[in-house]
Amino acid sequence: MISKEQIHKARIVIVDDQKLHSFFLKKVLKQEGYENIKCVMDSLKVIQTIFDFKPDLLILDLIMPHLDGFQIMEQLNGYRDEHFMPILTLSAEKSSDLRLHAYQSGATDFLNKPFENIEMLSRIQSLIVTRLLHVAVEDQNNLLEVKVQERTKELLETQLDIINRLAQAAEFRDNDTGMHITRMGQFCSQFGKILGMSDEDCELLLNAGPLHDVGKIGIPDSILLKPASLTDAEFEMMKTHTSIGAQLLAGSNSPIMRMAQKIALTHHEKWDGNGYPNSLRGDEIPLVGQVSSICDVFDALTSVRPYKKAWTIEEATREIVAQKGKQFNPDIVDKFIEFLPEFKKIKEEYSS
Repeated sequence: MISKEQIHKARIVIVDDQKLHSFFLKKVLKQEGYENIKCVMDSLKVIQTIFDFKPDLLILDLIMPHLDGFQIMEQLNGYRDEHFMPILTLSAEKSSDLRLHAYQSGATDFLNKPFENIEMLSRIQSLIVTRLLHVAVEDQNNLLEVKVQERTKELLETQLDIINRLAQAAEFRDNDTGMHITRMGQFCSQFGKILGMSDEDCELLLNAGPLHDVGKIGIPDSILLKPASLTDAEFEMMKTHTSIGAQLLAGSNSPIMRMAQKIALTHHEKWDGNGYPNSLRGDEIPLVGQVSSICDVFDALTSVRPYKKAWTIEEATREIVAQKGKQFNPDIVDKFIEFLPEFKKIKEEYSS
């Protein structure tokens, strides 16, 4: 509900080149209780006055020298779209064409001079109430938008926390107490930037990359933690962690989960078609799968595992180059080698 006090505190600009007319109108408004009124007699100063004073209502004479009321309304089109400022136009001419032109030019209401004070005050109050209600609704919408953003942020933080814990659960079973999942997020995100992926996709990679091996939750410890080479049957069981991970992550509307599902399923596919689980070849492998694949191999080779010691950066690099065109996309290998110092920094920064 708009109070009388709010109405009387509304900012009003009166534009009329006739000093007597504008000051008479101001006097009537003052007597009614309106407090914030500016009179402008030079039409060339109207626009700046509006920008500075930000009125709730513009009372505008249509026939003036320099700029007439129609030209002023034309210049205010953009401002009014943003600020919803009602315009009450005034004219001594009683032409219906003039009235129609005024409405078509942006006038909210129209009064003929001379006008009765009661009618004029009623029109002004109605326009101001409309303006204040619009502002109230806009403020409420802004408040709701802020609350929605805050709630969305809370939900995203909760989602990321769950994702991180899920990734840690899978990695904990792999007996890797280092920071493999953290490094994977950083490696994938950084490599995505290098390859020209969007900021949005790189952010998704940061959070989806660590879920690449979540399917290992479904692999028996006797296989997952075996300190020796796996038998053929054991390796076939190990390979199922890709499809298990994809099944765990399937069915979500979350962009992170959808990307994570794609990564979990395809990060062991090979460029030459000899990977698993679906023997995809070349660009049949999604880019995020290719990115996570080379990052995972680099980190796995340079980390201690139950069945091997950590390789040096140089040894791992030689192996990746040797797999160019076989396990990995040749172009991606070239980019990886070109930006190897960036990956070394990540490895060192997240080494413990």
